[in-house]
Amino acid sequence: MSNRILLIAALAMVVAPVWAADDSQAAAKRPDLSGTYDIATLTPLQRPAKFGEKLTLTDEEAQEIARKEAEYMARRNAATDPDRGAPPEGGDGSTGAAGNVGGYNSFWIDRGSGAFKIDGKWRTSIITDPKNGRQPEMTPEAKARVAERRKRSRPNKGEAWWIKEGLEPGPYDDPELRPLAERCLLGFGSTGGPPMLPVLYNNLKRIVQTDEYVMILVEMVHDARIIRLNSEHAPEDVRGWLGDSIGHWEGDTLVVDTTNFSDRPALSGASRNLHVVERFSRIDDKTLRYQFTVEDPTVWTEPWSGEYVWPASESRVYEYACHEANYSFEGILRGARILEQDLLGKSDD
Repeated sequence: MSNRILLIAALAMVVAPVWAADDSQAAAKRPDLSGTYDIATLTPLQRPAKFGEKLTLTDEEAQEIARKEAEYMARRNAATDPDRGAPPEGGDGSTGAAGNVGGYNSFWIDRGSGAFKIDGKWRTSIITDPKNGRQPEMTPEAKARVAERRKRSRPNKGEAWWIKEGLEPGPYDDPELRPLAERCLLGFGSTGGPPMLPVLYNNLKRIVQTDEYVMILVEMVHDARIIRLNSEHAPEDVRGWLGDSIGHWEGDTLVVDTTNFSDRPALSGASRNLHVVERFSRIDDKTLRYQFTVEDPTVWTEPWSGEYVWPASESRVYEYACHEANYSFEGILRGARILEQDLLGKSDD
């Protein structure tokens, strides 16, 4: 063996441990994002139009939002009159399950008790860009797709409206025609994301961080995001409801790039062309700052971004047994068959 080869081999033995030490030291300095976080907040995704380009709330405005929510929840959870009459057929037309025909109270709703603060200021919306705090205008093609989907969803009027309108197939013809969230396959409201957004209830997120992966377990419908660190995206034909997430560290910030979505991502209105970049960083030992940018040129005319805080929680993420002993889905399809039979029977008369 030549002296040159011996020298290279010796250098490799010396340098390799140094590189390894440098990598391990860098990893040791990175913040540990592991923990459980409760992201419930009364701050909406999109800013109410009355605030215009106003990014922050006064203390008085934030207190008023919290007060109204507390009053609403107290009213919704008040004891029900046992002598009340039956609701009108098809519901009373108000918001609520099937036109507010009845059901349990609002004990399960957990939207949080107030707005969130960043840099000591209450926020009017999660979206920060555009400056009006609202999603950009949709493309004409996206508007047409949304309109078509809405044709398959109507308030409960106690009739088989889908037959009257000649929809083929009808929205209740097959279990697989129902939304993924209704089938307990994917959380609604982009709770699993990305972007990961607050929803009506079950807002806990559990992060487990390792040197090669970051896992985020979502309380709603037990979605689990697996973020591969310092890797490459899967081939374009490999797609999923939560997309394909690749992460890397930029200083103390975990940056996650997600592509390869299926045709119907969790984010309302988005398409398979959705591209989301998220940034996770620590504000302090008890709080994460979560930032995101959404880009889907086939849906929105420009990208949009937002941020909000993830406060640490001592709560635990329990199993979300969505359809265990739950007969609602069977009832939805069975009820549709009854409505169809009633309508067809009336037509024969």
